[in-house]
Amino acid sequence: MSFRHLLHVVGAVVAASGLAMFLPVLVGAIYGEWSEAIGVAASATLTVGVGAGLWRAFPRPGELTSREGFAAVGLSWILLVLFGAVPYLLTQSITDVSSAVFEAAAGFTTTGASVLGAEEFASFSHTMFFWRSLTQWMGGMGIIVLSIAILPLLGLGAVQLARAESPGPTPDRLTPRFRETAKRLWLVYFVLTFVEMLLLWAGDMTLFEAANHALTTMSTGGFSTNPGSLGAYSAYAQWVVIAFMVLAGASFALHYKWLKEPLVHFRSAEFRLYLGITLLAATAVTIAQWNGAFEESIRTGLFTAATIITTTGYGTADFALWEPALQVGIVGMMFIGGMAGSTSGSVKVYRLEVLSVASRMDVRRLIYPRGVFVTRVGKSPVPDAIVEAIQTFFLLYMFAFMTGTFLLSVVEWLSGGHLTLVDTVSAVASSLGNVGPGLGEVGPAGNYAGVSAMGKWVLSALMIVGRLEILPIIILFNRDLWRR
Repeated sequence: MSFRHLLHVVGAVVAASGLAMFLPVLVGAIYGEWSEAIGVAASATLTVGVGAGLWRAFPRPGELTSREGFAAVGLSWILLVLFGAVPYLLTQSITDVSSAVFEAAAGFTTTGASVLGAEEFASFSHTMFFWRSLTQWMGGMGIIVLSIAILPLLGLGAVQLARAESPGPTPDRLTPRFRETAKRLWLVYFVLTFVEMLLLWAGDMTLFEAANHALTTMSTGGFSTNPGSLGAYSAYAQWVVIAFMVLAGASFALHYKWLKEPLVHFRSAEFRLYLGITLLAATAVTIAQWNGAFEESIRTGLFTAATIITTTGYGTADFALWEPALQVGIVGMMFIGGMAGSTSGSVKVYRLEVLSVASRMDVRRLIYPRGVFVTRVGKSPVPDAIVEAIQTFFLLYMFAFMTGTFLLSVVEWLSGGHLTLVDTVSAVASSLGNVGPGLGEVGPAGNYAGVSAMGKWVLSALMIVGRLEILPIIILFNRDLWRR
């Protein structure tokens, strides 16, 4: 492990995020919010200064090793969240450190959980709303993948960095050079965001609202500029968001290939399964919540299924008030996620399909001990190494869920908190899966302000663990990693 190489890369990523902070400064200037603009500008200057200082102080790395890539990603994301909290504190938008870090973590990890209530929404500035949304947009495709695309110095070892950060089993490569792949994926990401913004602006949203919701839809983040989330907007806006949530939950590599192969999505077994699960869940919600209004019932079912499965976390209905059986179904959806290579969180459809097929093969081996069985997704065989890696990931994911539930329960008890078991379980599942809303007090109609300070730190850590899909954080805190 070369500490100098590690700090060089981390410094570059932190500096890049600091440069992005100047965009909300421009928004503040446009709306005449000079106090907030100055606070964010100071935050940007501090972040760029620290990042550039690390970058300049340590030599440029050669080819990054795999463990250096994992360590760089884990450390970078922790620092991104900490520096991302500074604008909230310097502008006095959020005065509590634990709450500011929680909001920043929910932004960069695209979780969308928030400590803001209706009163805070009323006093929040355009500058800080835009910063919240921008953190999700950067975190959606990956701030490090963005750095790979725009910073040539990260070209060496780019695959190791992308492998550690990519939300899915393996990073899709559209070209032999990963930097070119990163640029193309970000181009698709930008174009879809821009198109959604125009469509929302054509409805009942202002340009500012449309821009913010487009940023947080394509990142499957779910931050809204309205305390009522998407429930405060027209049916037209909700249908537009449904469509783009489904697109954001699909592989962006497929979206790029669509330019040359119009039917590429439906040739993908993973996409067909993802779409089928979403429609099945939507049908179940629609039937369970049928109110006699055809269009509204179908819209509610589709919106709920899409927002939970893609881990976007917008709300149009308070499912915390639904029947217990349906609430269990909502929590179950939090463990699904979208496709590999999408911006969604949680386990991912591909992993669930491999686990399902591998389990069936294991049962068949018991019945036919001399048989030869191959795990396949569609017509493609899945190597045993990948099957084992997915099984390990799922085991670690469930262990993180159980450990997180226990830790949150303990710190809330010691802090005199009042979260119920349902609140706690759903908050942990939502944070680890980067969904956002849970049930009860932390449901769509509530927020996380009532969680204790220590509880917010636990949930913030779970958000980062979930966004990086566990392994980079485990490796980061493994002492073997730091041995020379």
